[in-house]
Amino acid sequence: MIPPSFDYHAPKSVGEALALLGSLPDAKLLAGGHSLLPMMKLRFAQPAHLIDINRIPELRGICEDGANIVIGAMTVENELIASPILQAKLPLLAEAPKLIADPQVRNRGTIGGDIAHGDPGNDHPALMLALDATLVMQGPGGVREVKADDFFLGLYATALAEDEILTAIKVPAFAASTGWAYEKLKRKTGDWATAGAAVVLRMSGGVVSHARIALTNVAPMAIRALDAEKALIGQPVNAASLAAAAAAAEAVCDPAEDLRGDIEYKTAMAGQMVKRAIASAAARCA
Repeated sequence: MIPPSFDYHAPKSVGEALALLGSLPDAKLLAGGHSLLPMMKLRFAQPAHLIDINRIPELRGICEDGANIVIGAMTVENELIASPILQAKLPLLAEAPKLIADPQVRNRGTIGGDIAHGDPGNDHPALMLALDATLVMQGPGGVREVKADDFFLGLYATALAEDEILTAIKVPAFAASTGWAYEKLKRKTGDWATAGAAVVLRMSGGVVSHARIALTNVAPMAIRALDAEKALIGQPVNAASLAAAAAAAEAVCDPAEDLRGDIEYKTAMAGQMVKRAIASAAARCA
């Protein structure tokens, strides 16, 4: 289908984009466009104005800021994959995007767009939860920061206000001996996850001392598996602790039935992804 008519705007700065967003009725921001444009073609979304933020250089790039890695919201997936900083300091965020869609999409899709859309099937929300990220937003009232744990509110619902722009993501660089993994079950290349699990671990004396586990596409939004984390803390990674963590993760799942599977199947696959991700992360804790 063909979308209805709209006016197109291409600001060159965050200030200009915010001014447009505040003054134009029924305006939408355009990042990579992989979520918004298909919805417009189906006429599920019919904005009167599109504000294309691709030409704002301050929204791109990856840099170190003290103990944090700061990533511009308009940084595309392939830039994450190729980043020497991420490869050295935050390898989960360099490896996981290789599982997102396909090379063509990764050349255009942005980390900020993936996060701000609030789609439970998107991969970065669970990664942000596992990485204890902070989302940086700018609006008429200035800049504010929200932890990932407080950002995702429900299906397509986030803490980002309608008059704000997600400008950057701050993530603590990995401490020494941090293990990490993102395991994702999907039907084919380019598909959303049937179920996915992001895990960040640290171990001390042969037992887990730190764990963050987050799930993709098994609830109305990306979620932390808090009881699964508790099941691991103070335990070695073995068959018993893996089973306990998987069972705890399955208990918080609330997936929607669709062509990828029914509720029971998706829930069971979430448990399997948690097991795989924990085992892989533990193996990297050396």
